[in-house]
Amino acid sequence: MIKEFREFAMRGNVVDMAVGIIIGAAFGTIVKSLVDDVIMPPIGLLLGNVDFTDLFLVLKEGAAGVGPYASLAAAKQAGAVTINYGAFFNTVISFVIVAFAVFMLIRAMNKATQQLKMEQEQAAAPEPSAEETLLAEIRDILKNRG
Repeated sequence: MIKEFREFAMRGNVVDMAVGIIIGAAFGTIVKSLVDDVIMPPIGLLLGNVDFTDLFLVLKEGAAGVGPYASLAAAKQAGAVTINYGAFFNTVISFVIVAFAVFMLIRAMNKATQQLKMEQEQAAAPEPSAEETLLAEIRDILKNRG
């Protein structure tokens, strides 16, 4: 059983998938930082110094105190139950960026595959034989006479 597992784990597809998952996780971290640290601050500034991570709706006040809470962290510390729509908005933007990057990657791969197929088809098309070329020339001459 250990031998079978080793063969399964070392198969090319499994290793490729593992590399893809690791790179995907790293890419997700980069996109999260891009959204949280680069994209959202200017948008928040344009909307009047809004920090999207602190946009929330209080469903139930916390036991430690009654709102309004200055930040999401203060609401959580007080034990309030909240809907964190600002964090959700950041996550949606991250998803859109990742989806667009994956779309561009797939698009590039499809173009490369299509180009490779065309090159293979052109290379696979055999040159006409000397007889075929001669017959085609005779056909063209007869066609032009008539």
